Amino acid sequence: MEIKELTRAEEQIMQVLWDLEKAFVKDVIAELPEPKPAYNTVSTIIRILETKGFINHTAFGKSHQYHPAISKEEYKSFATDKLMNGYFENSVESMFSFFVKKQKIDLAEADEIMKLIEKLKSE
Repeated sequence: MEIKELTRAEEQIMQVLWDLEKAFVKDVIAELPEPKPAYNTVSTIIRILETKGFINHTAFGKSHQYHPAISKEEYKSFATDKLMNGYFENSVESMFSFFVKKQKIDLAEADEIMKLIEKLKSE
């Protein structure tokens, strides 16, 4: 199955479902920040996510308990690939350089990242 990009609202719902692992709509709403969205809004987004293949449900009478069909790790890999290909010509160096220049990474963090990269290369 091909993974599709999530909208901001869909991603917010997925983050909750990934954290909870399974939840009813009311459980998802309870985890969302104030101001809480309407029940129907969350329910609609959940149905869209199910149509897109991101979640499945188990029926309990008339209510449904939802759970992720795609792991956070799978989506993280998709989103990273999209970012790398779309903005950094598939170059880790280019992306790394961007974050250092934007001061999102300080020199100590950069050093730790370089050590991690070297360790992963040797495995």
